[in-house]
Amino acid sequence: MHLATYLGLLHTSLGTLAGAFREVADGHGDEPDVRHTCEVLAARIDRQAERLAPVVERYGEHREAEPERLHAAEFEQVRSGGVGLLRDLQDLYALASFTDITWTVVGQAAQGLRDKELVDVVSACEQDTARQLAWLKTRIKQSAPQALIVAKG
Repeated sequence: MHLATYLGLLHTSLGTLAGAFREVADGHGDEPDVRHTCEVLAARIDRQAERLAPVVERYGEHREAEPERLHAAEFEQVRSGGVGLLRDLQDLYALASFTDITWTVVGQAAQGLRDKELVDVVSACEQDTARQLAWLKTRIKQSAPQALIVAKG
């Protein structure tokens, strides 16, 4: 069974995503909504990992390096300025999308196994990840015009 591979991938991606949200919060502290929301979302991701822990204990996990590679490629350091914020939010969106599709894959396995506990965990966490993606998309839309077309004085 390869579920342990995807549980490890999911577990790693959650830690990577939470850390990336915290980095963006710290690096863009001059944007109070970004700082606060990123901190809240990181804490919610921590709770997702806690909910996943009993399932990981039951099925095991095989850790993969992909989310860490994504993180290393995209978050060597937080960028500055409006365009930097926009790019950092876009990178968060890519990481959150990776986590989202990994929840989907694990959810399909949970249905195949008829594992109600795992189905419940996936259902709740997929909804939470969808909210993260929605906030990121909204904040990207808000940031883009200012960052891309407004001339600096």
